[in-house]
Amino acid sequence: MTDLPLVPVPLTVERTGRAPFVLGPWTMFATGDSSEEISAGVLAAELLGPVVDFPIGLSTEDLRLPGTIAIEIDAAAGPADADPAERYTVTVDTDRIEVRAPRPAGLMRGVATLQQLVTPQPDGSVEVPALEVHDAPRFPWRGLSLDVARHFFTVGQVCAVLCVMSQLKLNVLHLHLTDDQGWRIDLPSRPGLAGRSSGSEVGGGRGGCYSAQDYAAIVAHAAARSITVVPEIDVPGHVNAALHALPELTPDGVAPPVYTGTDVGFSRLHRDVPATVPFLRDVFGDLAAMTPGPYLHIGGDEVLEMGSDEYAWFVRSAQDAVRQAGKVTVGWQEIAHGEVDAGTVVQYWDPREDPAPFVAAASRGARLLLSPASRVYLDMKYDAATRLGLHWAGHVELRDAYDWEPDDVIPGVAPGSILGVEAAVWTETIETTEDLFTMLLPRLAAVAEVAWSAADRRGWDGFRGRVAHLADGWDRDGFAWYASPQVHW
Repeated sequence: MTDLPLVPVPLTVERTGRAPFVLGPWTMFATGDSSEEISAGVLAAELLGPVVDFPIGLSTEDLRLPGTIAIEIDAAAGPADADPAERYTVTVDTDRIEVRAPRPAGLMRGVATLQQLVTPQPDGSVEVPALEVHDAPRFPWRGLSLDVARHFFTVGQVCAVLCVMSQLKLNVLHLHLTDDQGWRIDLPSRPGLAGRSSGSEVGGGRGGCYSAQDYAAIVAHAAARSITVVPEIDVPGHVNAALHALPELTPDGVAPPVYTGTDVGFSRLHRDVPATVPFLRDVFGDLAAMTPGPYLHIGGDEVLEMGSDEYAWFVRSAQDAVRQAGKVTVGWQEIAHGEVDAGTVVQYWDPREDPAPFVAAASRGARLLLSPASRVYLDMKYDAATRLGLHWAGHVELRDAYDWEPDDVIPGVAPGSILGVEAAVWTETIETTEDLFTMLLPRLAAVAEVAWSAADRRGWDGFRGRVAHLADGWDRDGFAWYASPQVHW
């Protein structure tokens, strides 16, 4: 275990005992001449500038000069037995720093580690301790699901979330784009859909939606940080906004009214309505064309007024639409009650359910994404006094979000079937940037360590000491956070 303020805790950290690297206006980032290395260097300079309070330049001329921070693609970097996708090495010596990785994503993870190591001193100098870090993630999917349907969040607000995710080495942003209360993405095949059903949200606010350009901006901001965007169109339930805009999706052709409440399970698509299959094909096709990542999320949760045969038909039809669009299906755990393709990602969220369908789905080649509500639903209240949030899954304090083992969540599912861990924040009660970050932080840091760090490297006592050091950075960046009494801040 390490006493350094690193979250998530790395696989190995070794102090060398040498004098620290001292940063100053003379410090330069030095990169190779590949576009990936230069992009990582530019972003690293942007990230470290506010930490050290002076600009840091960038050079592609010489990676070995004293006083430089080298950013370099190196196939041999990181733990040799780890997947090369995100592994990295950070080496800090007295006269230079190296951040090396086989792939661009690994460079970004190494830069995140370096950002946490930068330490302002009482005399005003800024140091990085001399050490060597070799690191790689436990799980390839480490995500956050953000509900922008109950309350809408702008491109700028989402990009702020992406910045925090990058600092914590999270690599998937799952955007819940549609629900009963609003439709948040403008799609070319249904040009009136967002126009008619984006101007509402829980409580009667004005809502909003993302244009194609807005969505592309989010995707680009994420990609620069090696974060994949997974968009969700929730079907066959949670569709009141779609039905309101497209009455041809209803059996009687009558549009239901705008909904601004918080009930679930009352809206649904219908198999025998002719417009249903074209709707599925077109909206998933549109979204696939806008999304460079490999995944589309079909929702599938809380369909309370549909028979099992019809539900299974919808799961199959949505998977077909996603596959025809060239993507891999992700769906909430209920889709395991249908027939899921090998490779489909089943997102587990409700531990009250019988685990048998998830075990069966895994045996057929599905992969499990873990989002147990009592651990990682970050819209749950911290305690009874919390102003925001819900409590149907109990209170989720910081230790609850940290102190659990993914391999033990679903009895009977082999560890090899677990793709990763994803936190979720539902926004029925969350309206502002301050609301959002108060619920995310510090619990998102806990989930990030569960998802990244090896089980034998984690421990509650060590984590609560390390996470306390992140608060200065959150304050500097203007992010609200909850001062959990479980930590000595």
